[in-house]
Amino acid sequence: MPSVLFSTPTNGGYVPTYETATGRKKKALYPNAGDIVRYYDLDGGKPNGQVLVGKITYIEEVRGSGKSNTSNQWTVEIVELEDVGDGYFAEYGFRQRSGKKSLRNLNEISPIAASFVRSEYAYKIPRNKEGLPTVRREQYDIDTYEGPLAYKTIDFEVVEADRETYDEFKGKLLRQTAIIAAGGALTAILLKGPQDAVAYIFGAAGGIFYLFFLYIKTDTIGSAEAKYGKSISNVRFAAPFLSFAFVAIFNMLLGEGSPMIGKTTMFSTITSDQFAATVVGFLTYRLPLLSRQISEMFSGGEELTLPGSAGIAMKLSKREGGEQVAGVLSSLKTVMLVSGPKAAGRTELVDRLIAECNDRFVRPNTIDRINDGANFERLENRNEILMVDGTGRYGITEKSIINTNTTAESAIVIDADVGSAQEISRVAGLRVIGVWVGLDATKKFEDRLKEQLATGALSIPDGETESAFLRTKVDEIVKDIEIGVLSGMFEFTILNDDVEQSVKELKEAAEYCFK
Repeated sequence: MPSVLFSTPTNGGYVPTYETATGRKKKALYPNAGDIVRYYDLDGGKPNGQVLVGKITYIEEVRGSGKSNTSNQWTVEIVELEDVGDGYFAEYGFRQRSGKKSLRNLNEISPIAASFVRSEYAYKIPRNKEGLPTVRREQYDIDTYEGPLAYKTIDFEVVEADRETYDEFKGKLLRQTAIIAAGGALTAILLKGPQDAVAYIFGAAGGIFYLFFLYIKTDTIGSAEAKYGKSISNVRFAAPFLSFAFVAIFNMLLGEGSPMIGKTTMFSTITSDQFAATVVGFLTYRLPLLSRQISEMFSGGEELTLPGSAGIAMKLSKREGGEQVAGVLSSLKTVMLVSGPKAAGRTELVDRLIAECNDRFVRPNTIDRINDGANFERLENRNEILMVDGTGRYGITEKSIINTNTTAESAIVIDADVGSAQEISRVAGLRVIGVWVGLDATKKFEDRLKEQLATGALSIPDGETESAFLRTKVDEIVKDIEIGVLSGMFEFTILNDDVEQSVKELKEAAEYCFK
């Protein structure tokens, strides 16, 4: 079985050098996690296979290969990169990525001098005249390669200190478990009697047994005894069954004093109270861990983490000094996200806001389907288009939002349907101010849909009646309202019965972009 050696790019430590044919000394080229490499897919229909570009995720040693076969001593896991054109290779989406992994021997891959281009979120790969990737060398320096950890600078004093801390923690956890178990046994005697107390003691002993063999596994991880430690530690899973068995044997030894006279099968001689006491006793080992986490949390060692914006607000409130809080907020791009169901009139409100606020609010950068068709199609195929405007021509991406120029006195405003609003709200690096625009009755939505039909803004598809069309649209509106209510994305709600009043309310909500 291979053992994984996790590697990161070399940072310090001794790296061997060697002399080239010209007499110049050159640093050895060794693989690291994150390297971009060329490799071949043997099913590519070509003599060498299809040329692929990928990224190394980890390096592992093949046990039993020996020094005589150095080139096959190491294998690497590679995640394939997608060719997005113009020499750019990007990582696949999360769902596709798991199916793009493969293992190769170290001597089967070639390093590439790639550079990451942030504006493209892709790696720029040098290519030859045939359009194939140009490699730095055909192989890494595999003859002298000793593994990803061989050239690291290790502070053994820190390692020893960490080991001592770990050993101290193990001993303390076992002692605390034993002390709590003793207190629990006394409590069980006073409240339930000696028989349940004995069951609790057997359960607590099983918990300590489980913890001891768990330590065997953790102590041998990454060592030559890892396989042995894992096998031995599996005994811990028998701990709860052994606890129940000892309680059953105890009851059988009581003879006429047994709580379940007349039962002859060993595992039918445990009462429900004893079963509960044994389970509680077994779980006693978790109490020291829980108490330690709680004490660290309230003593400032760790922060209580709440989900979503509540967690962010709590963390910000614990920071010292307003400058730190301002620094965190200033690193985020402020976006006022105006959304709501169709026929609510949100587009008119956004247009009025932009026109009447003297450049304080700007629309995000867009990708033009007509003038930049190739790029638009590439982004669309990679599912990077977050939304497209009503004309179908202009698209918005995560990058286009982040790269929109704003100042301390301006913010981005986006008019988005409910589905697009959900996608935009998930973009990292944004401070989103959500505004929901709606109406207070479905009848009002239906009346506005009829007005749009009368003006030609909407048209009924061929073969569909007006009533069926309106019913479908109203159902879509109801679904949008459900999403809006349950999503928690929107801090402000505007019921757009009166346009002038709604514009005023939108401007008031917009001021929160600058607070």
